[in-house]
Amino acid sequence: MPDFATLAPLVLILMAVGAFAGVLAGLLGVGGGIVLVPAFFYLFNGLGYGSNDLMQVCVATSLATIIVTSIRSVMAHNRKGAVDWDILKQWIAPIAIGAIIGVLVVHQLRSSTMQIIFAVMVLVIACYMMFGKSSWRISDGLPGGIFRAWFGPLMGFLSVLLGIGGGSIGTPMQTIHGIPIHRAVATSAGFGVTIALPSAIGFLLTPVADAPPYSIGAVNIPAFLIVIAMTTITAPLGAALAHKLDPKKLKRVFAGFLMLVALNMLRKAFL
Repeated sequence: MPDFATLAPLVLILMAVGAFAGVLAGLLGVGGGIVLVPAFFYLFNGLGYGSNDLMQVCVATSLATIIVTSIRSVMAHNRKGAVDWDILKQWIAPIAIGAIIGVLVVHQLRSSTMQIIFAVMVLVIACYMMFGKSSWRISDGLPGGIFRAWFGPLMGFLSVLLGIGGGSIGTPMQTIHGIPIHRAVATSAGFGVTIALPSAIGFLLTPVADAPPYSIGAVNIPAFLIVIAMTTITAPLGAALAHKLDPKKLKRVFAGFLMLVALNMLRKAFL
């Protein structure tokens, strides 16, 4: 069992990480997972818990936190009537199938391979955040069952590989098909629950060698609890700041930050 000198800095840093992720989630409307995964990676690696399965722990713990944050988000959006339950019901099954496949694939990947996948995908997301426009459209409505049958599993699969909820992929997918942004964000919160719940259960049953202390399977319980506690406190602060600051400029700054994080993770993967 780790001593106090080991646990104290771990707890303090996790509190800071959770607080930062919560502010960003409220301020920019991005899921905390895109921040939590690299933060967990650098934290656990710096504390000496690096292993071939470290990225699995980071992804799994991030997804576990998304269960709570997504449920809270869906409830808040539903009170305002913003959740499109018809879309959500149609997409639950294909997204969940992709998430389960993602867990099975992640279990087979080395940490360095997952670092490369994470970094490349985050670079794509960051470029969209920096250069994408809300006016982009390819249709005035979501396509039918054929599109849902292949894109739903793909969204669930990629989200598990990245340790994120449905927002980073599901929101732009809906807006370019003519769904209003507020409805897209609200419905994507429901995608997050669909992705995170089955995948987190799968990761709890996934054995990981040399995992950080107090982990169950690939999920680190202290990180999960501390981050959830902090995001609950700080997300409303971020939402309040969003009404005082320019979100477009902030998204570009955050996109630049994500690019630096992704490039540094690529550098570490190839060293």
